[in-house]
Amino acid sequence: MKITKEEVQHVANLARLDLDDAAMERFAGQIGNILEYVDNLKQVDTQGVPPTSHAISQTNAFREDEVVEHLDRDLSLANAPEKEDGTFLVPRVIA
Repeated sequence: MKITKEEVQHVANLARLDLDDAAMERFAGQIGNILEYVDNLKQVDTQGVPPTSHAISQTNAFREDEVVEHLDRDLSLANAPEKEDGTFLVPRVIA
C-alpha cells in the first residue's frame, strides 16, 4: 500500500509536526512498509484461534491479605545506618 507525501503531511499537521520534504518521503516509505506487513497479517487464517491480549498466558501474583503483627521498632532499626529517637535518619531532600 503506497502512502503519499500529502497523506503524511496531513497527519503531520494534525500532530502539529513540522516535517521537511526528506522526512515526509522517508515516513511515507516507512508507513507504507508497515501497512504492507499488516496486509500480510490479514491473510493469516485465524479461524478457531481465541482472541488474546498477551502472547503468553499470565496470572496475577497477588496473595490474600493477612493480618500479621508489625515488625518491632528496634528490630526494624537494627540495620539502619543512622537513627534518632526511634526513627530512620535520612539526608535532607529540600534545601
